[in-house]
Amino acid sequence: MSEADNLVKLLCENGYKSTIQRTMIYEILVENKDKHLSTEEIYELVKNKNPKMGIATTYRTLQLFEEIGMVYKHNFDDGLSRYEILSPNSNEIHQHHHLLCKKCGKIIEVKEDLMNSLEEIIEKQYNFEILNHVVKFTGICGQCRNKENENGNRKET
Repeated sequence: MSEADNLVKLLCENGYKSTIQRTMIYEILVENKDKHLSTEEIYELVKNKNPKMGIATTYRTLQLFEEIGMVYKHNFDDGLSRYEILSPNSNEIHQHHHLLCKKCGKIIEVKEDLMNSLEEIIEKQYNFEILNHVVKFTGICGQCRNKENENGNRKET
């Protein structure tokens, strides 16, 4: 099944029509699947393809995509909502983790989920069924640390 077919199928299953605007936004998300684009960044990319499309349509479409489980909205504490497309074939309900560089703003995905054993402990100890978790690590990426070390700006510990 093609990505466009997945879009149409998911929209229909949830009682929505497939529109040109929704398709364009979906294509932008697919083309940038390894990035965490903000609404404004998505809008700018869509506007290059369709200058008549408004930002309100982009906001509404992303909200719809989030409601029906096509995208995940991240908050990386930068004042923007950032979106990541979810794989239609994935049965994984947990989100992966992210490393956030406080110097350059780079977002690095951590593919491994090391939280499973901690979740089991928490579920048993608190009699609580965990459905999902969000983990963000903040720090300084290797590139920024290397620049600091080259410039002598970082104190050795």
